[in-house]
Amino acid sequence: MGGAPSSSNYRWIIVGLLFFATTINYLDRQVISLLKPILEKEFSWTESDYGNIVTVFTFFYGASTLLAGYIIDRIGTKIGYIGAILVWSFAAMGHALAGGTFGFMIARGLLGIGEAGNFPASIKTVAEWFPQKERALAVGIFNSGANIGAVVAPAIVPWIALVAGWQMAFIATGALGFVWIIAWWYYYEVPARHKRVSPAELAHITGEPTVEPSVAGDAAATDLLADTTPMRYPIFANRAIWGFMSGKLLTDPIWWFFLFWLPSYLSNIYHLDLKKLGAPLIVIYLAATIGSVGGGWLSSTLIQKGWHPTRARQWAMALFAVCITPVMAISQMGSMWPVIAILSLAVAAHQAWSANIFTVAADQFPKQVLSRVVGLGTMAGTLGGAVFPLLVGRILDHYKALGSLSEGYYIIFYIAGLAYLVAWAMLYIFVFSRVKARS
Repeated sequence: MGGAPSSSNYRWIIVGLLFFATTINYLDRQVISLLKPILEKEFSWTESDYGNIVTVFTFFYGASTLLAGYIIDRIGTKIGYIGAILVWSFAAMGHALAGGTFGFMIARGLLGIGEAGNFPASIKTVAEWFPQKERALAVGIFNSGANIGAVVAPAIVPWIALVAGWQMAFIATGALGFVWIIAWWYYYEVPARHKRVSPAELAHITGEPTVEPSVAGDAAATDLLADTTPMRYPIFANRAIWGFMSGKLLTDPIWWFFLFWLPSYLSNIYHLDLKKLGAPLIVIYLAATIGSVGGGWLSSTLIQKGWHPTRARQWAMALFAVCITPVMAISQMGSMWPVIAILSLAVAAHQAWSANIFTVAADQFPKQVLSRVVGLGTMAGTLGGAVFPLLVGRILDHYKALGSLSEGYYIIFYIAGLAYLVAWAMLYIFVFSRVKARS
């Protein structure tokens, strides 16, 4: 690496790396939902069987996030991120060896353990590389990789499966993580030690406070950081942790449903085969990409216009919660494309919500403990995500037996429409109402 110029914007290269890692992350986890029509015939899965497989992934993902956050806080983002991607890439390829439902459960469990490191490492990296006013945009950019992965998957996975078999679809997508590791090893270092970061950019990154205490008591907890090691920082003394965890608990399961069941929903209700699933899914997840970046842009723009960060997050997230409620009207739609439009708005709003809920955590906690905070929130989200697929599978099996599968989906969409309003109320109680907003 050469000497740094007088000014630089290297932090955007770093967020680009986070974007590609998240793209691979979601590509690897999306493969099974696209291949579900093939796999359920080959292995005679019921909806409950598939729900159990999804639950295994989300359980191990959630159970591992806190440990992943702790490890990343201890060893740093460079090595910690590499370790996470090594595990999930081998696990993704290992799906090709599965010979039945139990084999898929093992592969999904290992995939969940590896993928648990993605968001703790990414959010910690953003806190290290970006000032507060840019964090929501940076999170929105890298988080949009989730949607790009979901867009790329229906474009390539069915083709690979039809040409080379479903096993090769898992192998080819899983191998992409090893390419990313090479780039991360070469380009990443913390800003203070990075030769390509100019003094001006370093001052820009570090020139703003990284903690916004939510109440006086939280300020006292934050002050303890000066007298205690990061590993002993009293996270639960800050009430914001309960708002963050509640918000993730209530809304992450809905995203898991959108991710793992939308291909099956379109196949079952609108009779789309593997060749025809691509177009509507690409439309839906492209909308999610726009929502992820747009959600981060909205709150960041409000902050730059002088809004208090908490007030900006509060009203942006209220808007996103309202935008998801139209999914409750899907039962009134007769044709497919109006449903696609409603689902596109919903997933876009979810990703906008997700970009902001992560930055709520980054606003409220010091970066030294942020990986563990994100791990706690992700653990809460995947706890809900582990239970919800069991409910989904049983609802769908019940209504399928009655010959009215569409009714089962509509019940689930109604739950989805309400979840974000309740989550916003919890954030208001624990975070938004406890910070004196100023314009």
